[in-house]
Amino acid sequence: MTDLFEPLTLRGVTLKNRIGVSPMCQYSCAEDGKPTAWHYQHLLSRAVGGAGLTITEAAAVSPEGRISPADLGIWEDGQIPSHRMLTAGIAAMGSVPGIQIAHAGRKASRLPAWEHGPAEPGWVTVAPSAVAFQGYATPRALSEAEIEGVIADTVAAARRSIEAGYRFIELHAAHGYLMHQFLSPLSNQRNDGWGGDFDGRVRIVEEATRAVRAAIPDEVPLCVRLSHTDWVEGGWTTAETVALSARLKALGVDMIDVTSGGLDARQQIPVGPGYQVPGAVAVREGAGVAVAAVGMITEPEQAQAILSEGKADLILLARALLREPYWPIHAAAALGRAEALQVPPQYERGLATLGKMGRDAALAVPLPGLG
Repeated sequence: MTDLFEPLTLRGVTLKNRIGVSPMCQYSCAEDGKPTAWHYQHLLSRAVGGAGLTITEAAAVSPEGRISPADLGIWEDGQIPSHRMLTAGIAAMGSVPGIQIAHAGRKASRLPAWEHGPAEPGWVTVAPSAVAFQGYATPRALSEAEIEGVIADTVAAARRSIEAGYRFIELHAAHGYLMHQFLSPLSNQRNDGWGGDFDGRVRIVEEATRAVRAAIPDEVPLCVRLSHTDWVEGGWTTAETVALSARLKALGVDMIDVTSGGLDARQQIPVGPGYQVPGAVAVREGAGVAVAAVGMITEPEQAQAILSEGKADLILLARALLREPYWPIHAAAALGRAEALQVPPQYERGLATLGKMGRDAALAVPLPGLG
């Protein structure tokens, strides 16, 4: 039986437990795309809380690949030092620093989520085809040379991520963003080698994966996030996700982060506790690859059951960790595993019933300064 607090080794990287911070857009950058003090406190508080893996929000591979002007970026070398400060802090707290790299495609050039509407002045969005997401501007179809450019940008972003200290790389091919737009026949209406049949539609994900795997160290795990279904008739399906996942495993992908939806506003999603776990099960069993489960996983017992029943290898939490950054610590107590996570001595007055981390261990790796 896999335990929630059992280590997980992927290539040369070991997570101390099976709990990860799922990527969550914070819309808190200046237009230079550099991480800010907000990102530092947001991510480090979850690392202090005991997560074994801490993944940044989607970091754009190019300025036009941002969802909004306030998005995180990894498109130029000048962004590396700020990212390095993040990774050093996360690692110092015993969590593995991960990054999600992405291009928003036709869902770019928007205001932050809480403001709604298009960015002003914004920019022209791009996609596989000139097919708009409902209520958004019609994108310009990418040329074949531009598609190759997106792949090159993705590889360059992965290289910068390694230089910045990230030890887990995730390619975002879900939630209706650019790579997902290529996968789905609802948004990809091309009739060249980048569209049409299954082989054409998955080509950008395969080629980007192959190139990124070759560009990063062998010991660093590579993950791909996939929406296993569009929840719309005629869209991308779970069966196609399983088939693509098997191909990605053969290309050196170590884990599939299984989510769903986001491509089409007509989606009919049966939202409820663990509603996306069946997709993870399908990929794990059908493709024989490790999977991360996401989606309304909120209780320690629920997370443990998913692992115990062999439905996933890793639990990624988003809203649960927004509400409670110390969810892993409380989960350890709830599951009778108080010894599994050690509380930093700075917090022992509030969490004194749990295991204590010695001061020397807590401060063994100096945190980077904010100056």
